[in-house]
Amino acid sequence: MSVLCVIPARGGSKGIPRKNLLPVGGKPLIAWTIAQALATTEESDLIVAVSTEDEKIARVAREHGARVIERPVELAQDTTATEPVLLHAMDVAEAQGIDLEAVMLLQATSPVRLPGTLDRAVAQFRDSGCDSLIGVLPQSPFFWHLPAADGEQPRADYDWSRRPRRQELTAQQHHYFENGSLYVTAPHVYRETRNRIGGRISLFVLDELEGVDIDTEADVAAAERMLARTGWSTTA
Repeated sequence: MSVLCVIPARGGSKGIPRKNLLPVGGKPLIAWTIAQALATTEESDLIVAVSTEDEKIARVAREHGARVIERPVELAQDTTATEPVLLHAMDVAEAQGIDLEAVMLLQATSPVRLPGTLDRAVAQFRDSGCDSLIGVLPQSPFFWHLPAADGEQPRADYDWSRRPRRQELTAQQHHYFENGSLYVTAPHVYRETRNRIGGRISLFVLDELEGVDIDTEADVAAAERMLARTGWSTTA
């Protein structure tokens, strides 16, 4: 059984036009995620596919070694959710005779992943017996909420009267932020709930270096710095 790794990449983008092809560290943005997926070991058994309706993105994806799933235009609108795109990719793969163990969703706009991260994610999915695995980033618990009404006190997510030292925080005391970079999901969860998250859930803790998300051109420099630190080549 195989893990279908789907990288959604439509041509339209409101923030940055053709963002998936934006040059980052000498390569198109999407090329980083493709390279990371293709670098997984044979044990992970990843089939790497880019889902797109855009001919140029499809060409770049093939040039960098990914399969291409031709996405219907109706699934490439501004209002299209990610789940129908993944279900379409699953249908295409299964029609080709691929027996799916799991579906890995990778967002190209989160291009920073450490070598070995995707292998570890697949291993944790298998070893934990979960139905869905979510990539998360650890955050300190020092969060506050605005008052719900006038005259009320702000509410803290920790005991501020006995504030712990950051170095003494346990894993359970941290908050974990779902940054959208990585999900691994059993096919039945998509089929039954049309959601990438469901059933027994496992959290996959990413390194803080892997938290870069490209929403604006100002994020590119940060991504390039982090990619250089992870060991991935930032030359074309």
